[in-house]
Amino acid sequence: MIEELHIRSLGVIDATTLALGPGLTVVTGETGAGKTMIVTALELLLGARASTDLVRTGSESAVIEAVLRVPSDRTSASSEDDASAASEEHEEEGEEDLWDLAEDGVLIVSREIPANGRSRARIGGRLVPVTALARLLAPHVEVHGQHEHIRLEQPAVQRRLLDAFAGQDHADLLGLYRAAYAAWSTLQRRRRLLEEDATSRTRRLDQLRSEQEEIDRAEIDLERDGSIDQDIDRLANADALRAALDLAHSSAGTSGALEGLGRTVAALRRVPVDDPTIDALAARVVEVSRELSEIVADLAGLASDIEADDARLDRLQSRKRDLTTLMRRYGASVEAVLQHRSDVARELDELAALEVDAESIEEDLRQAAVALSEVGGRLGASRRAAGARLADQVDGHLAELGLEHARLHVRVVDEPAPTPEGMDRVELLLAANPGEPPARIADGASGGERSRVALALEVVLAAGDDRGVLVFDEVDAGIGGSTALAVGAKLSRLARDVNRPRQVLCVTHLAQVAAFADQHHVVEKTVRDGRTVTSVRRVGDDARVEELSRMLGGEATAEAGLAHARGLLDAARGQASA
Repeated sequence: MIEELHIRSLGVIDATTLALGPGLTVVTGETGAGKTMIVTALELLLGARASTDLVRTGSESAVIEAVLRVPSDRTSASSEDDASAASEEHEEEGEEDLWDLAEDGVLIVSREIPANGRSRARIGGRLVPVTALARLLAPHVEVHGQHEHIRLEQPAVQRRLLDAFAGQDHADLLGLYRAAYAAWSTLQRRRRLLEEDATSRTRRLDQLRSEQEEIDRAEIDLERDGSIDQDIDRLANADALRAALDLAHSSAGTSGALEGLGRTVAALRRVPVDDPTIDALAARVVEVSRELSEIVADLAGLASDIEADDARLDRLQSRKRDLTTLMRRYGASVEAVLQHRSDVARELDELAALEVDAESIEEDLRQAAVALSEVGGRLGASRRAAGARLADQVDGHLAELGLEHARLHVRVVDEPAPTPEGMDRVELLLAANPGEPPARIADGASGGERSRVALALEVVLAAGDDRGVLVFDEVDAGIGGSTALAVGAKLSRLARDVNRPRQVLCVTHLAQVAAFADQHHVVEKTVRDGRTVTSVRRVGDDARVEELSRMLGGEATAEAGLAHARGLLDAARGQASA
């Protein structure tokens, strides 16, 4: 549940806070006041693409912050076994449980959109990718936009909605189909490779074998060839290097610094008093002298190992040229050349496997097609059954929304070829009046009817949705009167469902819907210091009656309008409690 929503410098909103609670919360206000910016803020928290145009003019950034109550399914583990299983599940997914960042059951998330630069997201104060916000919140928060009927007309969306409605057994069947399709399509691709031009494949085999042989002839040794540049430098500069080491040896040796350290040690040991500080200094000088002696010995050994060897230098330079030729062709380093050799070997194995599989692939493909057809048929039958159930439930809601004669038809049509999501497509059709044939919702319904169909679908689908927070942005557009009362009642029942209570947030312009709210927030636009400023305030009692009166089209404080608003509020309360 979202307990608080803080918005700063987003669009027309300067700074505001919404304290939210369980049940149905409505947000109202005059047109252009900025109601939709509240929904936009939630969408940004869900990972929506952010535009710098959303940042209020003159502000450095827009910030949206939400205080979340940890979902009950995250805190109700009844045994150590449950907790262990959850932990193992997250380990398998390779993802941290971001809800673990909560403190005292509360988690704070935020999204900042700078006027210049990329947006930033935080969960529990920790900087995270924006995708982490979606991963955290999407399973718990669903936003239904004011143009939902447009989205519902997309075939892919219609199929996903029906699949989501169909239940867990159907979801398992869809998973089986996707696995069968993946196996079948893999065989299809392999057969296409085999059917490619044989000359082209032979040419590729010859090229790969030639590259493999060229690299193999070089007999690359990473330990030896990895230091070839250093070896060449030492041989090419042997005289200068040896002279430098000899000079260092003589400067540090018995006639140099080492001798001076010896005199220092002797002098400190002749001190006639017993002084711990001097003794400590003498010990340190002795240690330095010992270390310097080892350095002098190492310098002498290194110098003795260096000798000019023109023949070896020529061999190394020739080797370097050979390696450079390979790196120019196959990679920027000897490691990259060896990686290329591995890639060549793998492709050769794949091409060889294709030749071996040529004899059996047709039979494998036939069996895969049979398996795909079988599970695809079961998936189609499941969709048809779910479509009938969905249509029945939606028709019931349409009747309550003033479309008692409208009928939703869910048509499942065979596709000419298998697709990744099935062997059929889903079409949602509407017969708005008796005797009319079903047609696409966009063609067979008016704007208000389309909105009501979308709302009925959303209510049916949301009833089976596990999300605890549902947001509706003016989905009641195009309706009014008694139908609007039915919409308000449906949203209220959705929030108060005894089996799955939810937090429902609705942006609305209808008093009939707002009257059902458990909490009512009003978005107001004022002018301050020459600039438009939007704020949000929670209203109750008399202030709420005045807002409902304004929404009904009358004067907010006119007695007739107030009486109408009180009557509407009493009717909504009675219907909600029935």
